[in-house]
Amino acid sequence: MASLDTPLPDVVGGRTAKPLEKAFGMRTVRDLLGHYPRRMAERGELTELGSLRVDDEVTVVADVLSSTIKRAPSGQRREVVVGDGRARLHLVFFGKGVWRSKDLVPGSRGLFSGKVGQFNATRQLVHPDYLLLRGDGDDLEDATAGVFANRLIPVYPATQAVRTWVVSNAVHQALLMLDPVPDGLDAVVRARRGLLDSDSALRAMHEPDDYENWKSARKRLAWDEAMGVQLALAQRRWLSSSNPAVPRRPKPGGLLEAFDARLPFTLTDGQREVGEVVAEELGQPHPMHRLLQGEVGSGKTVVALRAMLQTVDAGGQAALLAPTEVLAAQHTRTIESLLGPLAQGGRLGGSETATRIALLTGSLPTVARKTALLEAATGVAGIVVGTHALIQQHVSFADLGLVVVDEQHRFGVEQRDALRSKAEQPPHLLVMTATPIPRTVAMTVFGDLETSTLAELPAGRAPITTSVVPATEKPAWVERVWQRIREEVAAGHQAFVVCPRIGADLAEFDAEFETVDEEGPPGRPPLAVSDVLPMLTDGPLHGLRVAPLHGRLTAEDKDRTMTEFAAGRIDVLVATTVIEVGVDVPNATVMAVLDADRFGVSQLHQLRGRIGRGGHPGLCLLVTDVDAEAPARERLDAVAATTDGFALARLVVEQRREGDVLGAAQSGRRRQLKLLSLLRDEDLIIAARAEAADIVAADPTLADHPLLAEQVAALVRDEQAEYLEKA
Repeated sequence: MASLDTPLPDVVGGRTAKPLEKAFGMRTVRDLLGHYPRRMAERGELTELGSLRVDDEVTVVADVLSSTIKRAPSGQRREVVVGDGRARLHLVFFGKGVWRSKDLVPGSRGLFSGKVGQFNATRQLVHPDYLLLRGDGDDLEDATAGVFANRLIPVYPATQAVRTWVVSNAVHQALLMLDPVPDGLDAVVRARRGLLDSDSALRAMHEPDDYENWKSARKRLAWDEAMGVQLALAQRRWLSSSNPAVPRRPKPGGLLEAFDARLPFTLTDGQREVGEVVAEELGQPHPMHRLLQGEVGSGKTVVALRAMLQTVDAGGQAALLAPTEVLAAQHTRTIESLLGPLAQGGRLGGSETATRIALLTGSLPTVARKTALLEAATGVAGIVVGTHALIQQHVSFADLGLVVVDEQHRFGVEQRDALRSKAEQPPHLLVMTATPIPRTVAMTVFGDLETSTLAELPAGRAPITTSVVPATEKPAWVERVWQRIREEVAAGHQAFVVCPRIGADLAEFDAEFETVDEEGPPGRPPLAVSDVLPMLTDGPLHGLRVAPLHGRLTAEDKDRTMTEFAAGRIDVLVATTVIEVGVDVPNATVMAVLDADRFGVSQLHQLRGRIGRGGHPGLCLLVTDVDAEAPARERLDAVAATTDGFALARLVVEQRREGDVLGAAQSGRRRQLKLLSLLRDEDLIIAARAEAADIVAADPTLADHPLLAEQVAALVRDEQAEYLEKA
């Protein structure tokens, strides 16, 4: 007999185990049985052949419609046509395969595996592997595939070297030898949640009695994935709450009250409500851990600033971590502008209660850098704004009380923890994101944080209209794009033109962007600032004040350009996504995104949030060369159809694989979460979170739940906890 940790060769033999390890990294019975079927096929059910895509490795169930031998100077070939009653697929065999495939006679049904190719506009499989399913009994072509005699046929993720029936046979052998699998979940919880026991679920996942049995197995195994994540997050929350922190309570007559008194606008109800929650948590003797999410322009920065001022009032310092130098400089300007004399501590004209704002980035001149480091270390600067430079070892603070992380998805847990480690006691933590997150994604990806949402936009925000400009189909529309920009400039407004690249180096495009779309225009690299800028200044935007902004400029040049643009001395900024977040120029009303299909949905939503911020209607024009039927075009149409960031966030999750959302798939490692769907399994995730919280509250270290502890340890040991990072 065998356990889940038994080496695979001991169960299925070395000859079978070796290709399984090479193809899928399987070393133990656990690895094999964790390779779940993609779907279950019935004998009477045929695969929808019309859904197959070129270059996909597929396994299909289909009927043989015809089998013909063709002769040519190069030799014979057998052409077999299979179908599902709606669409057809061609199978081609050459050489010895012509005679080996002689059993493919019309009327037979089988499993066919191979890579989908195309010849003369016809989809085909060349030399596919196949297994005939001749009846409802055991009269199969291959006696070793007796598992397929069952009514349901498991179809596994497979490769050219390891077909689905090879996996099935190995699984069947393993299940025959497997001892009962112990269950780490209490029987009371299983009964309350309607879950199978572990042993039944694992067996039914591969060899179910019927579809309902398979669905129940999937539910239990998806529960285990959700439970592992939620237990890890619950332990992290418990550990954080058990640490002491210096309470940062409000101070009457301090900076915060003075700031509120000079605010030129009224806080929204959402800003006030979230502000009260944050103020309460800052005053507690354990660290605040809160995620603040909200639409572009919903006023998150003001909420964060008020929290920073409360911290300064209480004798501490606040650090604001931004992902780019442009955004860090923008935050510094915004904070100094909002505070006015309250940001001039110790300087002529400064208020008695004033503090000082320090900016620390990697490319600061030596003198400015030394000054910023000194002000942070001595406590002269109550608020320190910076990029990754804040994390460096030689940066120190007098009394770091609050860490604010802007655009959380740009940073990992290690980075924010590195900054928090600069405090003698754990500081309070506020992380912000303008990329809306569906509820269950927030629970799973940022589940160690409490979540607040700003859904209300401040008064005065004008509507933004978004339109797709099909450049190839309607070239005259592109000319109209430049005319609209000239019209807005003539009306006293400003514009952005966004490009996917800086210059000729394609590598920087791959490294910098969320989406490198394979459906982009063939034969042409993505448009670059270095090419578009002279094209515009010599052509349709001749005579306007046009300037570039991108990551290769020096910090001084970037800051100078943004200052000039904010002051209205530049009409059009030709930029990369360096302007994606935080850039606030109220006079900018129009944006043209070139090669818009090269960007992700979230990026486009962020980009258009840079316009319409000053009470004037915004216009975002998404210029693309892709065909109207391309999936990338569907994304652009979706962005144009709504400005609801939460609706778009759900779209992103639906369109991307779960592994991409959770951060694991980018590394190419095997995913720990194989069945859990963050949207489909919303109720399951919420239930698992509640159960995990109860278990950890009673048993924080899981000492009384060794199997659950092992499950959590495996999650961390396999380095799959990147769902925490969203990096």
